Amino acid sequence: MIQKTMKPFIFILLLTLICCKNESKIEIETESESIVDESVSKIWNNYIKSNPDFKDEKIPEADFFHNNEEDANRLAKLTVNGKKKTSSSLYSLYKQYNVDLPKIGAKQIITNFDGKAKAIIKNKSVDTIPFNKISKEYAELDIGTNIEPLKKWKKAHWKFFKNLLKESGEKPTEEMLIVCVSFETIWTEKH
Repeated sequence: MIQKTMKPFIFILLLTLICCKNESKIEIETESESIVDESVSKIWNNYIKSNPDFKDEKIPEADFFHNNEEDANRLAKLTVNGKKKTSSSLYSLYKQYNVDLPKIGAKQIITNFDGKAKAIIKNKSVDTIPFNKISKEYAELDIGTNIEPLKKWKKAHWKFFKNLLKESGEKPTEEMLIVCVSFETIWTEKH
C-alpha cells in the first residue's frame, strides 16, 4: 500500500526536478548572452599591469561608436589609429533618459560592433555646442578625415540624429545641442 502512494509522489518529484533543471538552464543561457566579451577584461588587465596606479579603478564601460556594424568597426579602427579623437551625441537624449554627461578624465573601452575590445580612451574635454557651430577642426577629429570633414560630419550626423529623434517625435534643428567629447586613446589591443 505504501508503494502505491509513493509512485505518484516520486513521479511528481521527478517531474519537478526536470522542470527546475530546465528553468535553471534557461536562466544560465540568458545570463551568458549578456556576458561581456573576454577581450574587454583582457585589455583592461593589460592596461593596469602596465599602469599599476590605476589597479584600483573599476573597469570602464565598454561600447562601440555608432549604431551599425560597418560604422562601428570603421570608427574603432580610426580610434586605434589615433585619427578619431572626438565623439558627438545629442544633448537632448541625455536629458530625455536622465543620464549624466560624460566626465573629463573618465575612461571607456571602445569595442568593435561584435564587442571585441580595441582601445581604451580617456576624456579630455566635454562641451555642448549647437550643431551649426561645429568647427571644421572638430569634425575632422570626429570622422578621421581632412577631406571635406565638416560637410561629411554634418551630413552623417544630421541623418543619424534625425533617425534618433524620430523615436521621440522630434526633428533635428541647426541649433540642436551636441555633446562634444574630446578624448585621447591611451591604450590599444596592440600593446
